[in-house]
Amino acid sequence: MTLDEVLQWLEANGTPEGVTSMARFNIPGDNAYGIGMAPLRAMAKRIGTDHGLAMALWNTGRYEARILAAEIADPRLLDAATMDRWAADFDSWALCDHTCFALFDRTPHAWKKAREWAPREEEFVRRAAFALIGALSVHDKKADDAVFLGALDLIDHAPADDRPLVRKAVDMALRAVGKRNPNLNAAARRTCARLMAAPDRSRQWIGRHALRELESDKVQARLARRKA
Repeated sequence: MTLDEVLQWLEANGTPEGVTSMARFNIPGDNAYGIGMAPLRAMAKRIGTDHGLAMALWNTGRYEARILAAEIADPRLLDAATMDRWAADFDSWALCDHTCFALFDRTPHAWKKAREWAPREEEFVRRAAFALIGALSVHDKKADDAVFLGALDLIDHAPADDRPLVRKAVDMALRAVGKRNPNLNAAARRTCARLMAAPDRSRQWIGRHALRELESDKVQARLARRKA
């Protein structure tokens, strides 16, 4: 499928109501067509992996085109410089998280980028670091506990940040690591305790919020079954 064909499809399937709905979730509508995720995923499946088309779609600057780009890009061909450039383009939590969970976490550069982006000041670049940790916690089945203990250290020493989209991403990452297995759950709960004792409110909030889920009966029962 060509770039023009995909753009024609996006134009034909977008609606003003869809753009309005996106605004309710703080997704900018200036460059959006107003198409839901279900038809976008169906189109991505129809296209299949097409790295060249993904690059061209991203360069259009349109929201749904970039969502498709993350779906059809080849993670083996995505270089570190392109990841940096795309992260700098993020303008919403939705595009940031989708790209991290659908593509970035499957690249060989994922852990390196999480470490590089965590101290960055840009809101969505920093969010991407912790969204990546969350994604890797779910999808990286081969990484051993030492890698995730390093991620907890990154969370522990993350810059204090009151911006809700950053704070919630750190919380998401902490909870995801703590749900991998009993050992990481215990380590994550210790991280929560340190954050709760920190002087700034953003760290305190992250620690309290993550701990509530990590020590919940539901999570502990699931971990116990996994251990057994």
